[in-house]
Formats: sequence, C-alpha cells, structure tokens
Amino acid sequence: MGVAALVLGIVSAIAAFIPFCNTIAFVPAVVGLILGIVETVKKSKNNEPKGMGIAGIVLNACAIVLIIIWVICLGSAIATAQ
Repeated sequence: MGVAALVLGIVSAIAAFIPFCNTIAFVPAVVGLILGIVETVKKSKNNEPKGMGIAGIVLNACAIVLIIIWVICLGSAIATAQ
C-alpha cells in the first residue's frame, strides 16, 4: 500500500499542474493519502519501517494543496477575464 500511495502522490502532483485535469487528480490524491495513513498505522503496530507510507502521505498532502491553489488561481483568472 505504501508503493501505491507513493505512485498516486506522484501522479496527482504532476496532474495538479495541468489546468483542467487538476480537479480530476483530487480523487487519486485523497485515495493515496488514505492508503499512506493506513500503511503507516499498520507498520507502526508491527514495528516495521514506515518510510514509504510517510512519503506517500507527504506527497499526497502536497498534491492536494497544489490542486487547491491552482483551482483558486484558475477560478480568479476566469472571473477576472469576464
């Protein structure tokens, strides 16, 4: 699950910069965030290394923040253009 969270975070972070695809990338970012949290909790209970889960959480959180910023910027640019 940690690898899946990391891959979803990378894809969501890249798609966050594409103007109208970033709203679609919000769903994989949230799914990746949930997978990263589940991975970290499971590994924490078993005292195993949890680096991939933490990396997935950080990357998906950054992707969500990027998506929100770009949606606000694009919305204000469209509202200003009218």
